[in-house]
Amino acid sequence: MSARYVAGRVGQALVVLWAAYTLSFLLLGALPGDGILIKFENPELGLSADQIAAIREYYRVDDPLVLQYVHALAGTLQGDLGYSVETATPVLDRISAALPATLQLASLAFVVAAALAVVLALAASYARSPWLHNAITAIPSLFVSVPAFWLGIVLLQVFSFRLGWVPVIGAEGWQELVLPVLTLAVPVSAPLAQIVLRTLDDVATRPFVHVVEAKGASRWWTLSRHTARNALLPVLTISGLLVAELIAGSVVTESVFGRDGLGRLTNLAVAAQDLPVIQAIVLVAALAFVTVNLVVDLLYPVLDPRLRRARTTTAPPSAVVVEPVVARPLEGARP
Repeated sequence: MSARYVAGRVGQALVVLWAAYTLSFLLLGALPGDGILIKFENPELGLSADQIAAIREYYRVDDPLVLQYVHALAGTLQGDLGYSVETATPVLDRISAALPATLQLASLAFVVAAALAVVLALAASYARSPWLHNAITAIPSLFVSVPAFWLGIVLLQVFSFRLGWVPVIGAEGWQELVLPVLTLAVPVSAPLAQIVLRTLDDVATRPFVHVVEAKGASRWWTLSRHTARNALLPVLTISGLLVAELIAGSVVTESVFGRDGLGRLTNLAVAAQDLPVIQAIVLVAALAFVTVNLVVDLLYPVLDPRLRRARTTTAPPSAVVVEPVVARPLEGARP
């Protein structure tokens, strides 16, 4: 992997991050309403007109949008995300307090989603009858059609109120996480399972797989050493894209189960029109998405040597011969 390739990918990631920040700032600035007026002109607060004017001057809400953008961008580059309109506390403190819970939920949900996808793929691969194979491959379509909020409510109704396995109030440890993780993992597992199933079915029809089977390799050997390896890159690609779905799903999941995290913080900030907090949440989400996809891009040439050969060759892309990744040697294969 060349330094030029890494620098190019990092530069693209920075451009995407800047574009996401700029676009979100312009969209939030175009929203109707004034969070300062909503929060501080309440007569119950007892603030004078001069105090409200000082607050408006601090938040620069009366400045032109361009000046607001330059000031906000300069502060962000220095690590200053401003102060929350709702609580008058640093936005960075609110994000830091909410982020660990969301990271824990999203990480566990992705692990469970990946496990569900692998189980479905293996079950479909080993299904002998066509009707069973078709039934298993239809399960991801069912998963993706289930709304997260509905699934969360159903899980609460069944496992908490009916069976009493998970307490609704005062849950700790795994009991606090099991239902939110399942609620977020089931919809996320659907696109991952669809890609795994489709890719495995496609790779299984390649000539090199038939050659491996003809040499006496067992079905498990062929699947684990040859088919799965060639199906890895599409799965890695969709895994990077699923970060956005994990972030969006956490908003609904944390609201349903009353968990403190970025999702619940987003709901509170939107309800209060706390634009500094909303802007910071968008920035964190964009940073997570860009970082994960940057790691995926950098892993491509590491996991697949064909890409390294394709970049170093002097022939045009149409003339590059891409061979399948076949594990060698085959010794030890058993029929």
